[in-house]
Amino acid sequence: RASASLLKRNVNHTRNMSNKFSSLHELTPLRIGGPPKEAHHQLLVKKYIGAIIYIFSGATQPLLMTIVKNAGLADSTCQVYMLAYYLGPSMLSLRVCAGSNHVQVPMIMILKASGIALIDIIAQATNYTGATLAGPTIFAIIYSSVTVWTAIYSRIIFGRKLRMPQWIGIFIVFGGLAITATNSVSVGPDVFNGAVLVILGSSLHAMTYVLSEAIMGSHSTSSSEKISVEMNCAIQGVIASTVFLLWQIVYTRSHFEDKIFSPMKEAGTSIEKAFMILISLSVSNLVHAYSFFYTLKHFPGGATSAGIMKGVQAVLVFIFSSLIYCGSIGGDEMCFSTVKFMSLVIVIGGMLLYSAATDIQGSGSNRFLKLEDAQLKEGTITVV
Repeated sequence: RASASLLKRNVNHTRNMSNKFSSLHELTPLRIGGPPKEAHHQLLVKKYIGAIIYIFSGATQPLLMTIVKNAGLADSTCQVYMLAYYLGPSMLSLRVCAGSNHVQVPMIMILKASGIALIDIIAQATNYTGATLAGPTIFAIIYSSVTVWTAIYSRIIFGRKLRMPQWIGIFIVFGGLAITATNSVSVGPDVFNGAVLVILGSSLHAMTYVLSEAIMGSHSTSSSEKISVEMNCAIQGVIASTVFLLWQIVYTRSHFEDKIFSPMKEAGTSIEKAFMILISLSVSNLVHAYSFFYTLKHFPGGATSAGIMKGVQAVLVFIFSSLIYCGSIGGDEMCFSTVKFMSLVIVIGGMLLYSAATDIQGSGSNRFLKLEDAQLKEGTITVV
């Protein structure tokens, strides 16, 4: 009789476990093979292609700015190159307006995006004016610090807490920037001034990342307080292009002969060649801006991965500019040096440390949320 009772108890326990497993199976159905796997593979390939495009398009911009300078098109008061720079992203407005799923954007969100565009105008004008003075290698080293500046502004604006390894990474990056700025003094005053401008521009540009994140919805609960990535990019491109177009009418038109056309003739640049250079800059920024936002949204790791890719961009610019421009264009600012290499390694090392610490912090939070979700399904957590 005792054996029969024990057997009956085991059968009931097995049946209960089977029912429990069935209920969990219904909640999380398992799919094996077939189209979903192929679709996942295609999506993964698309993400990596987008990331590669983002890296190489970002590496071409400082190299193109060197060509702009040597073509006589880089007058810092006329800012013709910045008009071309923003015309690319503004073309997204055509896609947004022609889209079948066009959504009405509240005026307050348009005003917020326009305000961010005005900050970015100052940031990028400062960045690329600095790039023409400092050269592409110094620009690439300093500009790769955007990710760390973003972390600092996220701490200020969103109140995000940073762990000790993240702060160590930030201080390492700033140490590398200090080496770059100090070394640029020995190269010449223009190079030093350019380095200072790129530091300021990188900081302001990072602020636009954080403010854009705020209006794109990660910190908003209402759909009326959100704006799509594509719409945000289009609005900012249109606003910035309009501002620089007005500047060409108000200022550049009366100074075109002495500040643009005469330097072009001295450099042997034809009108056709000038248009090709400026169009190349415009297309490069269109591709870079779109691929950046795509990578930020879809690539595993998001902003952390984008930060690591900025380090890869800096390495590529460092290599390409030394191979292509050293000895043929500009001076020592174009060439490889031990100090530049050391500062590049320090900046990228600090950025990788910060990115790794951020990734560990994020994955830890995700694991906790997944555990909590599983426990809720099991009924082991009581929510009050």
